[in-house]
Amino acid sequence: ISGYSLVVQARDSGTPPLSSSVTVNVDISDVNDNSPVFTPANYTAVIQENKPVGTSILQLVVTDKDSFHNGPPFTFTILTGNEEEEFTLDPHGVLRSAVIFKHMVSTEYVLCVQAKDSGRPQQVSHTYVQVRVIEESIHKPTAIPLEIFIVTMEDDFPGGVIGKIHATDQDVYDVLTYTLKSEQKSLFKVNSHDGKIIALGGLDNGKYVLNVSVSDGRFQVPIDVVVHVEQLLQEMLQNTVTIRFENVSPEDFVGLHMHGFRRTLRNAVLSQKQDSLHIISIQPVAGSGQLDMLFAVQMHGGGFYKPAYLIQKLTNARRHLENVIRISAILEKNCSGLDCQEQHCEQSLSIDSHSLMTYSTARISFVCPRFYRNVRCMC
Repeated sequence: ISGYSLVVQARDSGTPPLSSSVTVNVDISDVNDNSPVFTPANYTAVIQENKPVGTSILQLVVTDKDSFHNGPPFTFTILTGNEEEEFTLDPHGVLRSAVIFKHMVSTEYVLCVQAKDSGRPQQVSHTYVQVRVIEESIHKPTAIPLEIFIVTMEDDFPGGVIGKIHATDQDVYDVLTYTLKSEQKSLFKVNSHDGKIIALGGLDNGKYVLNVSVSDGRFQVPIDVVVHVEQLLQEMLQNTVTIRFENVSPEDFVGLHMHGFRRTLRNAVLSQKQDSLHIISIQPVAGSGQLDMLFAVQMHGGGFYKPAYLIQKLTNARRHLENVIRISAILEKNCSGLDCQEQHCEQSLSIDSHSLMTYSTARISFVCPRFYRNVRCMC
């Protein structure tokens, strides 16, 4: 408790008794009686040979139970084990290399490190850091090619995370970093630490091939990343059909079924090879394991096929479609729960182009806008 606030009353013995009160504030001053605490108590770290001078090896973590002015900033000192000055320790507790280590020269170092707090008198504590020198990387990183599909309303893409590169390395202690060629940074970014790909706002319709690479510090490997951007037309929304799938997650649909189902669906509904199939969005059905997929078909000469025509085609081909994935329902209108006849039910579809859903797997990522279906009786 850092302080107390007391109200003290003085009362005399007269008749009637008179009194007055005063507030007394008592502040409790902190005494520097706690030493800094390392977490964990001792450390083990590794560094690969031939890493450049200044390579970060370890971050020391120190806390202090005293009040702030008796705790940080801490002063770090290497007491023993650094007689040849192979290591440096900065004011933030980061241990770095001061030489280029060779596995054949020495395989292990043990340092005794001291942390001193800022109180008066100062308190100190110690930790031991074991640093192992291992052989440099001998395996190249491996990365899975990534294909990304982005569906957005006309010139209204807000940007955001659109996928993640999956890379591995057989060298256990390798740290992978990701880079993107500078000329593409005006449209995309890649997080250097985790491989997440970020698209900036306002992407145009088309195909983008990203010049991405992954490095383990010794080897650099290119990664095939292709981004397809499709801009929706308002007319598409008026001619959509919904296929509802049974017991499938969006990620499983994207990663396992989307390519195969798209191919089967094209064969089922396209009247001419030049017609275009547009998958507008996929979205889980709330409170169930079902998944809705919205699509429309554009004629080669322009315009879109009417939903009734597409539903007839789907109904005839349903058995073939279900060879790929189980279908729960084919919807044009959704009047469930409304007491009106089919011809008196009106459905409207709205797209929230600023609320994007990203379904990402190791090989494929699908980014689409959230949609809302509204139905009402016209009777």
